Amino acid sequence: MTLKNHIIKFSALLIILCLSACKTEKSNTKEDVSTAQENLYLGQKPPDSIPEVFAPGVVSINGRFESTISFSPDLNEMYFEAKHENEASQIYFSKLVNGAWTTIKKANFTKGSKKEEMHPFVSPDGKRIYFTAYDSIFSDEHIWHVNRLEKEWSDAIKLNSPVNEDMVFFPNHSKNDGLYYFNLSKFKTYYAPNKNGEFIEPQEVDIDMGHHAFISPNGDYLLVTARNNEEENRKDNDIYVYFKNQDGTWSSPINLGTTVNTNFSEKTPSISPDGKYLFFGRDERDIEPGLSNIFWVSTEVIEKLRLKQ
Repeated sequence: MTLKNHIIKFSALLIILCLSACKTEKSNTKEDVSTAQENLYLGQKPPDSIPEVFAPGVVSINGRFESTISFSPDLNEMYFEAKHENEASQIYFSKLVNGAWTTIKKANFTKGSKKEEMHPFVSPDGKRIYFTAYDSIFSDEHIWHVNRLEKEWSDAIKLNSPVNEDMVFFPNHSKNDGLYYFNLSKFKTYYAPNKNGEFIEPQEVDIDMGHHAFISPNGDYLLVTARNNEEENRKDNDIYVYFKNQDGTWSSPINLGTTVNTNFSEKTPSISPDGKYLFFGRDERDIEPGLSNIFWVSTEVIEKLRLKQ
């Protein structure tokens, strides 16, 4: 065999090996992406238009009150509120590390300086967690936060803002907006614009009804909890949506319908950072406030209502 033939055969072999390596790399990339997707949301199978219990036996435990869940923008961290009957509300968390979610643990942001911690919300940039902390219900509820450090969260800090001049809870905000929260002193939903990193000049949100208001990631709709006002003899809470009009005002409240709302109380709505899923609490039994599990459903249930406006 001539030297020329050897060179041709060797070149052909190199091309085959390169093509094979590229194919393997692409295959591995697809598998990696697929595996990463499967690990999101604690590895739970995403729901469609029918609400399902989120992470039964792990997050949603029968006989326990769970509420207000929030995820980091990269979806690698989860924080939620839970408590057993006659116990203080606490925030729990889990993180996705090396392809596996860590054992759920108590966050204890205030390190015991406050009796109860609830309503966690991870900021859209992932640098803060806002939450409500208090010692006695309807007396000293205020908004606190922790800041992300290199490998942990900072000590808890009471939000330095006029927002905290009243009793307030349930903080959250969209990607490019100020802070939404509920003012317990005035029993109304408020909004504080973000000016140079500070939430100042709180103003009442002009909506007809509702509490535990949650703004969507893009700021184009607002979810609230409210008593069902469409059927007589109903005392349970439902979830309603307000869509933002082009002039910045809000639409009339629209009930999310029987797909989401039942004769039990639905409450504490939130939207995942990717905008794909609605999370909410639903009472397990007819008591006040009622033990509840966390449910989730595709936000298509909201988008269909937008089209009907």
